[in-house]
Amino acid sequence: MFKVLTIAGSDSCCGAGVQADLKVINALGAYGTSAITAITAQNTLGVNSVFNVPASVVGQQIDAVISDIGADSLKTGMLVSKEVVEIVCDMFRKYSLKNLVVDPVITSHKGERLLSDEGVKKLVSDLIPLSCLVTPNIPEAEILTDRKIENLSDIKDAASAIFEQGALNVLIKGGHVDDYENGEIIDLFYDGEEFRCFSEKRVDIDNVHGTGCMYSAAIATELAKGNKMISSITVAKKFITKIIKESSMPGKGNRLADYTHQTGE
Repeated sequence: MFKVLTIAGSDSCCGAGVQADLKVINALGAYGTSAITAITAQNTLGVNSVFNVPASVVGQQIDAVISDIGADSLKTGMLVSKEVVEIVCDMFRKYSLKNLVVDPVITSHKGERLLSDEGVKKLVSDLIPLSCLVTPNIPEAEILTDRKIENLSDIKDAASAIFEQGALNVLIKGGHVDDYENGEIIDLFYDGEEFRCFSEKRVDIDNVHGTGCMYSAAIATELAKGNKMISSITVAKKFITKIIKESSMPGKGNRLADYTHQTGE
């Protein structure tokens, strides 16, 4: 049994956050556990309110899960505050955990702030150096590196800067950049030695909620199985493209992943 712990906020429409992560982990054949950092009232139209879970309770959730079930990998999403970032780092060191995928959730797709400025600083100084992979989108990479990203050269510079912050590997997701190469979505990977592109044709449909959460959860799941980094990203990229194609519109806003299909195949 491969075990994956997701540390993130909840999503009441189940399109992103912990609920989406657990669906992905299950679809890819692993057992998912969770530590919830925030309770959100949201739907396909946006986030209405957020209730932050105290950092001590986040730590107790992680402690309860790891001391009993353990984890072959873990991923972080919405961490909300400096204190939560600190407790995650403490738990990671306490249990000598491995295969940490950091999805640096800082703002919502509409621009609402989901991690404080102090939290971002602590994420950069303490959490990123513990990670095996950091997976920002373009806006998140801009915040982490304090620079504007407009083209592939800018993405490479940002990846290098995040690597210098202590990440073993960096994957900057290219979905926020207009088709800069043959109508493809190109995610740029950097391991400190070479750049590598992971590309799939852009799916011509409206925005799908939670793709960043699901992508990082898929990578963490493949790492939990013992797969290498490049293989894990390759599988996750194909997986996320497939569920985007199979997404549906149960509400009035963004599309959501549809798990009635056998997306793990």
